[in-house]
Formats: sequence, structure tokens, C-alpha cells
Amino acid sequence: MVTTAHYDAGETQDPAAREAALFAGLRTLLTEAQSGAEALRNQLAGIAVEGLVDRAALQRVPVIRKGDLLALQATTPPFAGLSPVRPGALKRLLVSPGPIFDPEGKSDDWWGTARALFAAGMRKEDIVHNAFSYHLTPGGHMMESGAHALGCAVIPAGVGNTDQQIEAIAVLKPSGYIGTPDFLKILLDRMASAGVTNPFKHALVSGAAFPVSLQQEIARAGIDAYQAYASAELGVTAYESSARGGLIVNEGLIVEIVRPGTHEAVAEGEVGEIVVTRLSPEYPLLRFGTGDLSRVLPGSSTCGRTNLRLAGWMGRADQRTKVKGMFVDPAQIAAVGRNFPELGRLRLVVGRDGEQDVMVLKAEAGSPATGLAATLEAALQAATKMKGSVEIVAPGSLPNDGKVIADERPLD
Repeated sequence: MVTTAHYDAGETQDPAAREAALFAGLRTLLTEAQSGAEALRNQLAGIAVEGLVDRAALQRVPVIRKGDLLALQATTPPFAGLSPVRPGALKRLLVSPGPIFDPEGKSDDWWGTARALFAAGMRKEDIVHNAFSYHLTPGGHMMESGAHALGCAVIPAGVGNTDQQIEAIAVLKPSGYIGTPDFLKILLDRMASAGVTNPFKHALVSGAAFPVSLQQEIARAGIDAYQAYASAELGVTAYESSARGGLIVNEGLIVEIVRPGTHEAVAEGEVGEIVVTRLSPEYPLLRFGTGDLSRVLPGSSTCGRTNLRLAGWMGRADQRTKVKGMFVDPAQIAAVGRNFPELGRLRLVVGRDGEQDVMVLKAEAGSPATGLAATLEAALQAATKMKGSVEIVAPGSLPNDGKVIADERPLD
């Protein structure tokens, strides 16, 4: 049921009640789904589903990362053994670049986009122009399903054919736009040159960066535009509201921020990889690593929505770097740190000295023990099979940007 300020009561529920309901739903879902999903069973090997009662318990489950999907699907097509549903029983079978295959279930608003559209100001009987692709990929269908759940009429514009889109906009006068911010700018410029009055009042943008300069230009055009963080596997994970205070996590998801290359959650406020558990019977993704970086913002949104808030997209978590012909992975640096609880953040800086690659491990420590640097050098060599130096730095001096490996070698 749609209320005046919020899409439904779920958005404003007590956080503790939401958390309890999420984990109760997760246990029920996994109990029912794992018998038909081989990859899910493997992921839960040695873990009792009934023990998954909170986030601390959930950390015992290994993360499956988006970067692994291509190989996993090639081994177990089409969905890597992560879906317990027969492909023929699904609504759509979609293809993302890679190719990576994505299922769509039959329930209304299966991707969870209606809340984001509602927060962006779209309402029943609005006409919305959907400029995400409908060709094989999920984007167009994902956003259209949420618009239909709201009761909106949809112009299935897709991408390209800009002149034809302008003709449709001139006649149908949609008040809402859904698509990338870049294409919205293209449409606005083309409308201006064609003498077509801009009908858009609201916009939900995703899929590309939305810099402040472009935000300001679109606002000057009279459009109230909001951002959503979405993906082909998860639908809308988080969305912006009128409070303009980060992106609010969608209902039905458990979102964690994990140290890149590991399965371990970071401290609140630290930057790390966005890892999502989606409570979907058709595609029950358990601790799915997106490869994107963000952090949790403190407190709740002033708009009244009570779920976690993310700071937005802050880069990519995959920082594997080739040094002296060998790859160094963030997981190796995290393994070094686990043996030294007195350390804060770690950062491996890769540079050049003359014509050779060099590594410097910067480690935060308040009162370092004698010989700590030498001990860390040995641990670094054991983990990476390469020599590197160690620099002990003051606590809090390394940036909170999620970087574990910083490649500072010149490009030329």
C-alpha cells in the first residue's frame, strides 16, 4: 500500500525488527532452496542454516564474487547452480555482457525498483520514459516492472533512435525519465535544438556516474533527479531519497561492507566491497560480492526511512595487481594483517625504482614493537613470494578509501 511519504511501511519499520525478519526469512529461504541449487549447497558446506541468526554468523559463509560468475556459469549453465528453479519456469532469461546469464522471476516488481521510483517522485498514472535497454539485458525490464507496480504507463524507449524518442516525448509528454544521466542530457539537448518543451519533472538515473556539474544542469532544466545503485543480479540495491543523504538500502536485502579480497566485514564507516544477500526464491544470492566499493553512513535518513545508508559508489574492489610478473591479491595483504591484531589499515604501494617494480607495505601502528617492520617484511614475502619493504605509519594516516593495493607506477 502506497502512503504519502513512503512506498510502504517496510521502509520505516524498526531496524531491529527488520533485522530479525531478514534473518528469519533467510533461514527459511535457504532451507527450501539449497536442495535444488548445487552452488548454494557448496557455499553452505559445513554451515548449519539454523545458526545463521545475525551478521556475525553470516560471516562464516564464503563470499561468491561477481567476477567469478562467468567461469561458474560456463561450468554449470545457465545460472552456475545458484538458482533452484528450472529455466523454463522463469519469466525471462536475460543476457549481460560476458556473456553472463540472468534470470527474472514472475512476481510483481521482482527487481525491487518500485521503491526507488517512488522515492524519485513517480506516482500512479504518471507516464515514464524508460531509456534503459530492452535488448537481451535486464535494465529496461527491471525498471519497467517497478513502474508498472506503481501504476505508471511506460514508454519502452530503450537506447538509440534519439530522433524517434524526441517525437514520442513531444506527443506523449512523459513526466518521468528512467535511464542513464548521460542520455538524459542528450535528450534535453536534442529537445532544445528541436524546439520541444521538456516535459520531464522527475528522473531516476543509474548505470553511470552523475557528477555534480551534470546534477546542477539537470536541476536547472526543472528535473528533480535521483540516483539508484542497481545491478543485473540484484536489481535495485539502494536508492536516493529527498533527504539527499546517501543511498538507502532496499528492503529484502542484507547488505554488508567487506574488506576487499576477504569474507570479513569491515568496521562501521570503513570503505570496503558491497556484499549483498538477496532473499529471492528464484535467485537466492548468498553473500554476493559486487566488486563495488562503498561505506555505511551513520544513523538513519532524515526522510524517515530507517534502513542502512550507503555513501554511494566509491570505486572498484578488485585491486589484483601484477608485480614483477606475478599477481598480488588484496586477500594476501589481508592475510598478513590477520596475524598482527595491533595493526590498523594496511596498504601495499607498488612503484618503480629504476627499471624494477618495488613494493612498500604501509601499516598503521600506534606503539610498534621493536622489530615489527622486519617481521612484517618476512610475512609479506611469505604471502606474496616477493620481497618488499615495510613502513610503519601513524594510526588513521592511511586514507579510508577501501584501497588495499595502490598501483603508483607511471603509465609511460
